[in-house]
Amino acid sequence: MALRADDLIDRRRLRRKLTFWRVAAFGIVALGVIALSAWFYGDDFGGSAVDHIAKVRVEGTITEDDELIKRLEAIRQSPKVKGVILVVDSPGGTTVGGESIYEEVRKLAADKPVVAEVGTLAASAGYMIASAADHIVARKTSIVGSIGVLIQYPDVSGLMDKLGVKLEEVKSSPLKASPSPFKPTNDDERAMVRKLILDSYDWFVGIVAERRKMTHEQALALADGSIFTGRQGVANGLIDAVGGESVAIDWLATKGVDAKLKVVEWKDTERRGGFLFSKAMARTIAGALGLPDSGGDVIHELGADRLFLDGLVSVWHP
Repeated sequence: MALRADDLIDRRRLRRKLTFWRVAAFGIVALGVIALSAWFYGDDFGGSAVDHIAKVRVEGTITEDDELIKRLEAIRQSPKVKGVILVVDSPGGTTVGGESIYEEVRKLAADKPVVAEVGTLAASAGYMIASAADHIVARKTSIVGSIGVLIQYPDVSGLMDKLGVKLEEVKSSPLKASPSPFKPTNDDERAMVRKLILDSYDWFVGIVAERRKMTHEQALALADGSIFTGRQGVANGLIDAVGGESVAIDWLATKGVDAKLKVVEWKDTERRGGFLFSKAMARTIAGALGLPDSGGDVIHELGADRLFLDGLVSVWHP
């Protein structure tokens, strides 16, 4: 009996030790998760729980971006966000992508002061989005402008002739599936495409005139596709001031935002990286080219994703 009692005591001690180490291990794992989150998100971790200035980045090729739209809406609804810095660094992209983000920024600006800070460039649809802010700042050597719309399509008919390939088609009407890369366009097809271009172009020019407080004629004079430096942009009324984040914060202060508030970046929760373009598609393209999965990121960095944009585009090609 004495031995049995000792065994019970030892078992209880062992059980207590195991319980202690399980709790300790759980605590270590929890601290690791917190540390990892802090490493990934930096100052953002817990920063949005107090009053702050939100920073949002719009970078790379612009397409429709549901995640960014949801993020802007969350910023609008957050009572802790007192002002917003919209960092734009983009050569443009699809007009639909630019339009959707533009409208969401305008919705946000109706509730909170929004200032756009241009990085290297805000061209075409990138400038469209920047113009949605109530104030635009850019560096002296930043690039802004390239106001316009285009459709680009290849003509591989010459290559087909050399390869001896002939296209046969039956169409319900002459303009169906036009323009086609398999044959040169005719006058009617080019006229149809031009109507699309001019309609979207007129809308884009109207946005610039409205947001930059210009007459339609003044905006039209700047909307010939030209690009401008930040200094030229100020002179032409396309931006409001030269500078960076500190200048943006100074403007927010004139709108009642405490300049001492911390700037917290609201990052892409899907962790997709800079370019607003499907990485799955980039990986598919990389695979077709015989590149590894990481080749998709190379395609993004080279800007080759702009070759695969559908529909009307507003993009500046260096």
